[in-house]
Amino acid sequence: MGRLRTYFLTGVVVAAPIGITIWLTWWFVSLFDTWIKPFVPAKYNPDTYLPVPIPGFGLVVALIVITLIGALAANLFGRTIISYWEHFLNRMPVVRNVYKALKQIFQTALSQSQSSFRQVGVIQYPRKGLYALVFISRDAHGEIVDRSADGELVSVFLPTTPNPTSGFLLFVPKRDIAVLDMSVEDAAKLIISAGLVLPDEHAGDAPAPEQVPALTEEQVRRLTEDGSSKDAAE
Repeated sequence: MGRLRTYFLTGVVVAAPIGITIWLTWWFVSLFDTWIKPFVPAKYNPDTYLPVPIPGFGLVVALIVITLIGALAANLFGRTIISYWEHFLNRMPVVRNVYKALKQIFQTALSQSQSSFRQVGVIQYPRKGLYALVFISRDAHGEIVDRSADGELVSVFLPTTPNPTSGFLLFVPKRDIAVLDMSVEDAAKLIISAGLVLPDEHAGDAPAPEQVPALTEEQVRRLTEDGSSKDAAE
């Protein structure tokens, strides 16, 4: 029974990540197919000619459309259209706030010039003596720093376990942050696994094997007297 239990747990460790990855990939592809395929004309849709649906066609169409929109927005004509569109949205009380917030989030997340979430640090949270991992974003500026009595502040993201996409935005004095050499990916693994998956540089660490004590001269003499060879005793 102990061996069967070991086999079962090993199978779970191997099969669960593979199964979840395949399920998430299939869900992502099917989501785009559900959204995009109804807008594709029937003569351009391969499902019209083939006996089985082609998974991923909607995702390919979405990637092509997004690329074309980006190419259009890179020239003067496209920027003019976008400016009129934004001017129209700015006249709508609720929609303009949602649009501005989403636009700022995507610009910050996708901008290559930003250095957000490239460092991992440790702060004392929620009280002194307890330590928590944080993702360091950037130095704080403006009114937040002007009204603070702690001087230079850094904005950090404190993720929650096991879902690192949710958490808290904190402004911490720079002197209270200990920057780690750990990568963001290793920190995310540590948070998701609730501390079970250590960073790669420590994952292979294991307790040192116990040293076998050397035989004393008395033990060697007894082994020799019992008929054991001296070489075996040594």
